[in-house]
This record gives sequence, C-alpha cells and structure tokens, in this order.
Amino acid sequence: MSTALVIDGHPDARSLTAELARRYAAAHGDARVLALRDLDFDPSLRYGYRERMTLEPDLVDAKQALHEAETIVVFTPLWWGSVPAILKGFFDRALLPQQEYRYTRLGLPEGLLDASSGRLFLLADTPWYLAPFTGLPAQTHVARGTMRFCGIRSVRTHRMLGVKDATPARISAWLDRASALGRRDGARTAARAQGTIPAMTPPALAESTAS
Repeated sequence: MSTALVIDGHPDARSLTAELARRYAAAHGDARVLALRDLDFDPSLRYGYRERMTLEPDLVDAKQALHEAETIVVFTPLWWGSVPAILKGFFDRALLPQQEYRYTRLGLPEGLLDASSGRLFLLADTPWYLAPFTGLPAQTHVARGTMRFCGIRSVRTHRMLGVKDATPARISAWLDRASALGRRDGARTAARAQGTIPAMTPPALAESTAS
C-alpha cells in the first residue's frame, strides 16, 4: 500500500502534466502513480445514477487505492474551463454514493475517503493576469466539489498558468517545485509514522495556491 496516490489526468504520457506527476511521485518515495490513460474502463456513466454499471477490474483496483491512500494528489490540465474527459469520466465512474460519499439524514454530504490531505496541480495556458477575469472553475470543481466532497480534509492547489508561453526556465522551476513538494509530503508521512515532528519547511517551499 502506498501512502500517496498520484492521479495523472492527462491523456498524453509526453505532456508536462504527466512529467510533473512522475516528478512528484519519484521524490515522494512512497507514492503510486495512477495514469488514467492506462486504465481500461468506460468513462461514460451511461445510466446516470438510475442504474449501477459493473466496475471494470482497473476501477476496482483504483477505488481500493483511493481508500487506502493517506494523501491524494491530482494533476490535470485545464481545457475549456474544465478537466479532460478521461478525468471527469474517472470521477463519474469511480466516486459513487455510499462508497466514496453519502448524505446524512439531514441531507448533508459526508465524504468516505480517509485521506487526510490532498493536492491539486492545475495547468493552464491562461496567463496569470487573466485568471481573475476568466476564473478557474476546474479548481473549484476538483478541489472543493470532488476531493473535499469525498472526504479529503485539506486540499491545496498549485496553479501553473501561462504554460503555452512558458520559458524552459519556468518549466524547470515547476518541475523542481513538484519534486520539492513530493519530498516534503514523503518526509512528513515518514515522520508521522515514526512519531517524530517534521523539520520546519524552508520559506521557498511554503504552501501557496499559485505557481
């Protein structure tokens, strides 16, 4: 069982999104990369919630990994204000009522995943200075409407904006940041398992909602 589950939501293994996911996982030291493009499943919820579809073996395995992970990290690009179809389809098929979430008698949602922390890495061609005007609905959709909704108690977002025009130096900095955060999360998990307190985070690695 890995302590961290890294979900790569990009259809292309050669993408920057995929490389960021690999860098984070490698630095973490105890993380499993779940590249959705490699899974064999139907991403369409064909009957809505009226009728349950039979889960493919890859989805059964993925759901088990979701429930076992202490940290869940999602890497995704922003396309047309949302996430790629494969990631949305994975959420639709894998996150089910009474399994990953449920409603209380008062009608309030209750998440059923046990992960105590999560991260969302969101990549977009949108320049940083346009983000306040265009908004980033995928950030709300994934971080709040999906991850927190299903029980991940603390989710931090890291935005890589202006990807299309990013310089090699900028891209290198993003890759280094993914590695640094992976090392930090891995060290924190190891320290918690040993009952020790993690070392203070250097200012350069302080948490942020921006890249």
